[in-house]
Amino acid sequence: MPGDLAVIIPARNEADRIFATVRAAARLPGADLIVVVDDGSSDGTAAAAEQAGARVIRHPRNRGKGAALETGAAAVRMLETSRAAEPGPAPHLLLLLDADLGETAAAAGPLAEPVRAGTADMTIAVFSNRVRRGGFGIVTAISGAGIERATGWRPVQPLNGQRCLTRAAFDAARPLAPGWGAETGMTIDLMRRGLRVTEVEVPLAHRATGNDWASQVHRARQLAGVSRALAVRAPGTLRSRPARRPTA
Repeated sequence: MPGDLAVIIPARNEADRIFATVRAAARLPGADLIVVVDDGSSDGTAAAAEQAGARVIRHPRNRGKGAALETGAAAVRMLETSRAAEPGPAPHLLLLLDADLGETAAAAGPLAEPVRAGTADMTIAVFSNRVRRGGFGIVTAISGAGIERATGWRPVQPLNGQRCLTRAAFDAARPLAPGWGAETGMTIDLMRRGLRVTEVEVPLAHRATGNDWASQVHRARQLAGVSRALAVRAPGTLRSRPARRPTA
């Protein structure tokens, strides 16, 4: 199905991998828009992404993953409008990929299949290629437990950023939780609105992370983002209230 998939890649200081990620994503069936959001990089991320053929939007300063995803979705909407041959074209499905997937991004296609078929509003990747991480899985466990408390369902990889969803589903999750809470908040918000979320196993792989100081700081930021996303979605808060299911 050509021309129905827009790939959004938030990136910060990923000059060493973004070129391969973009080139691989461009080979996905139906992918005719690749948008990279350079979230305040201090290296050559933007230039490498442009060289690979992506449309690049730059944040002059780091605004976090949630903001980068929203910028990417807004850019896709604008590109759809500018390229439309007639009014009211069907919006693209949105495929969210991380910038460090490299060549494995070419294997993300199965994430779109349930959404195309109309059997899911959002899919979440489960990596079949497990890369050993340097942490202890604390943030993943907190996110999974929080999603389960809020929805009754616990995803295998709750923090996985590789997702495909309809435009209506993305809009239903807005505003996204800030920073690294985006995925946790998105899952809770869509399920509370009655949308269908399913997991798909795919042979993707991230860069391995270690136990150095930078990795520990990253995990601390992840924990803060996930904790904030869960706190504002606790029972009795405004985000905990169900909303009307959007139409496609």
